[in-house]
Amino acid sequence: MNSIEKISLAALIMLIVIALLALNGCAVLAPTEPYSIPHTLSHTTPHASVAHQPRFEEHSYLTEPQIAAAAMRFDNLNLADVITIALEHNPEIAATGYDAAAAQARKNAAWGAMLPSLSVEGGYTRHLDDQRLIPVRYNGEMGTFSDSLFSGDLVLRVPLFTGGKLMNEDRAAKLLSQAAEHRLGRTREELIFNVTSVFYGILTREKFIDSLTFSQETLTSHLKRVNDLITAQKAAKVDRLRTEVRLADVQQKIVRETNTLAIQKRLLANLMGVESTRAIFGIQGTLFEVTTELPTLEEGISSAFANRPDHLAVRKELEAQAKRVDVARADHSPTVGLLGTYGGRWAADPTDQLDGNGQALSGSSSEDVGNVGIGIEIPLFKGGGVNARVQEERAKLAAAQQRLRKLELQIELEVQTAILNFGSASERAQTLRKSVEQAEESLRIERQKYELGRGAIVDVLDAQSELLEAQTNYYDALASVHIARAQIDLSLGENP
Repeated sequence: MNSIEKISLAALIMLIVIALLALNGCAVLAPTEPYSIPHTLSHTTPHASVAHQPRFEEHSYLTEPQIAAAAMRFDNLNLADVITIALEHNPEIAATGYDAAAAQARKNAAWGAMLPSLSVEGGYTRHLDDQRLIPVRYNGEMGTFSDSLFSGDLVLRVPLFTGGKLMNEDRAAKLLSQAAEHRLGRTREELIFNVTSVFYGILTREKFIDSLTFSQETLTSHLKRVNDLITAQKAAKVDRLRTEVRLADVQQKIVRETNTLAIQKRLLANLMGVESTRAIFGIQGTLFEVTTELPTLEEGISSAFANRPDHLAVRKELEAQAKRVDVARADHSPTVGLLGTYGGRWAADPTDQLDGNGQALSGSSSEDVGNVGIGIEIPLFKGGGVNARVQEERAKLAAAQQRLRKLELQIELEVQTAILNFGSASERAQTLRKSVEQAEESLRIERQKYELGRGAIVDVLDAQSELLEAQTNYYDALASVHIARAQIDLSLGENP
């Protein structure tokens, strides 16, 4: 085969290789579907109180047929039921869980980098001129020649010394994996708080509507009584007009609060991971005054620093960043590694070897080869890149330290705010409970005075309005007490 034919054959082989590579890049055998949700994470076991609830596919939204089938089963959910469903199906919880799984995988990869690696390597080489199948092993050795050589090797690589780089990368990955688990815990706590806040907001709104409905019924009854008095010429027609105005005001408030209630239920469904355009569940619960022993500010802050997952996560991230500084510094150190190979070499259409007299010998078309050795790499000059990276990681470390300080200041503020809010809400609830009782008595007296002709309609309507306001404020204060209690748990990191 002349040189032109050899060049043409080599060019053809190169074109075939390029075509195969391009085809592999454009036609993936099993492309990853971006919108399919994998099912690889374990989840919280449902609360005993919702054992009867339907178990839906992990990390999936409820479809319309599932909603229709499950609507009856979603009646009368208490707070524990709602929290359990939210923890099972809230997409943010699922996303944070996958982040934690990714961090765990990076930790496993960092650990694997410290272990020996074993691989199979092979290749084909086309030469313009015949080449020896294997290097000469002794003086005067005959050899097999060919322009097409194949190789296959079993390769063992063992890192012996890297200046602590691999070890610190492993430690940093472990710390970041722990931080991701703490992030997941904090996301769960925040979801529990948000669900609790909306849950009691719904209960409060329902109480508002009950109070408005009672006020509407009372005004309707009073309007009938006013009409009777007007017929008997014992009341003026203006009294009827004033009553009708107050009644219309109450009716529009009922419409407004009903709309607000529907929005809050949609918000709760969103937190639960339920996608629907209609309310598919009802909740049950009571608003009552809560008494609890509050920690002192110092005790609360100390407990928060020890228990809050976000504080623990930031600390782990700070420690991981310190390891990254050590990883960057390790690039100044030599690296030592062990390399061992064993494999074979094959020649296509081998050329016969000749002895010292020019006589042809029977050439072998294959040979086995192997070697083992230790290599060392000593960095002498890298253009300042290593120092720049060390400075970068040190700057990130300083930034992480400041973020930890910022979070600790925020924790102190949140703990103090939560304790003060609970104390304030409790005092408001106790005071407003008495005001409701006084408003009820005031309305009874004013209605009796009006019916006896000793009072004005304005006094009756004012008393009715004051009772409605007192009831509204009282229910709002009760909800604030429960939300403040949940806020304390959130600030201290005590949610399950």
